[in-house]
Amino acid sequence: MLKIAILGLGEGRSTISAALSSPKLELVKICDKNEDLCKQRAKEFDFYHYTQEYEDLLNDDKIDIIAIYTPDHLHAEHVKQALLHGKHVVCTKPFIDDLSKAKELLALSRQTGKKVFIGQSSRFFEPAKRQRKDFEEGVIGDLITIESHYHADHRWFLAKGWSLLQSFKWLYGGLSHPVDFIRWYLPNIEEVMGYGMISSNGAVAGLKNEDTMHFIFKATDGRIARVSGVYTSPTQPTQRDSGMSCILRGTLGASQADYHELRYAVTTREGEEKMIHWGDATLKHYFRFEGQSHHAGEYQNYLDYFVDSIEQNFTAYPDMEEGIQTVALLQAMDKSLQTGMPIKIADVLKEYNL
Repeated sequence: MLKIAILGLGEGRSTISAALSSPKLELVKICDKNEDLCKQRAKEFDFYHYTQEYEDLLNDDKIDIIAIYTPDHLHAEHVKQALLHGKHVVCTKPFIDDLSKAKELLALSRQTGKKVFIGQSSRFFEPAKRQRKDFEEGVIGDLITIESHYHADHRWFLAKGWSLLQSFKWLYGGLSHPVDFIRWYLPNIEEVMGYGMISSNGAVAGLKNEDTMHFIFKATDGRIARVSGVYTSPTQPTQRDSGMSCILRGTLGASQADYHELRYAVTTREGEEKMIHWGDATLKHYFRFEGQSHHAGEYQNYLDYFVDSIEQNFTAYPDMEEGIQTVALLQAMDKSLQTGMPIKIADVLKEYNL
């Protein structure tokens, strides 16, 4: 089994569970600057090999993979150090917040021969996996358009002091999930236009950036897509509306994957209509903690996939290049919100000579 260490034990909580449950990995160490959080996770998982120093992971020759779940602005340096120390890398989304560092990281990955995988976890939910399989098998024909959203009542999140900082944006923290679905099916996005606002709930709490957003995308072949995110409003019952959904409309059929509800519907090229609900065993695989704030099952799915890519020498997607393209798209979306104008993704990439 390959040996893995985890840096960042907030979001990394799901990855601890995933690594301990995986038949393909051995968890060696966990790390966080916050000693209390280290002790909390150690007790929670009965796993006491923790450290507060990243260097302890970097200098441990037994470790094959470092999984990084630190704040966005730290990703680039943490990934760089892992590559320099000969480690494969899993990095949570969004990949980096500063595209000026992208070329150096791409070069390092090529020089060291170490793989970097971006943890766009929602691709690894059961409905997403089934939808992608059907799409690749031509069940709905050729893709005409895609729609995706992530709507969640995260008013509780506004109680966290850092959520009210100027640096926090739901665009990157939340909307990056449905945006990844758009790029998964329409990788050649050329231009994006969007509008956003701070809702009344967000304004009362002191939110600095948009919590309500709608965007339209245009691909180089002329196809269009749309995505929306609403984060401080009550939601409808899950029987009526999914918190996160991806709808594909094709020439011969259509499909819809509802993520947290583990629900999938498809009209096939033969006109057959199907609805699939996954049962309790699957629910327990994905949601191992209280509520649905951590989804350890999807993390385990992507960790196992990444191990396979290392052992069988294939590219695990999203890889670093795809992660960089997604960040460029998110930055173009951000510019569109600020300017009220459509933004070309190529112009963003050109700024950084990418």
